Amino acid sequence: QVQLVESGGGRVQAGGSLTLSCEASGITSEKYAMGWFRQAPGKEREFVAAINWGGDSISYSRHVNGRFTISRDNAKNTVDLQMSSLKPEDSAVYFCAAEDSPSPTEGFPSWWGRGTQVTVSS
Repeated sequence: QVQLVESGGGRVQAGGSLTLSCEASGITSEKYAMGWFRQAPGKEREFVAAINWGGDSISYSRHVNGRFTISRDNAKNTVDLQMSSLKPEDSAVYFCAAEDSPSPTEGFPSWWGRGTQVTVSS
């Protein structure tokens, strides 16, 4: 059974930094894509970032481009999201995501984590 477990959420001041981590388990495919989504209260879940298995193809939402960095460690089955210059509008539940494909497809993702709260205060 596939499990994605996020960690590292918390509360920070605007302009601060925070790093989220996600550990995957139970994924049968040798190569799989991973990424992050977020959802604020009363709003739809939105894409944040994604990374392919090889770590050489990365995409970001325009809302976070230049401030967030996604990376992965396949030996540890983890993906991280380094967040800097945080803004109050970044406050949301952040969800780890993965897909049974070397690179994200139109159907990305296949699996979701339970989410971790990030709160940015002004």
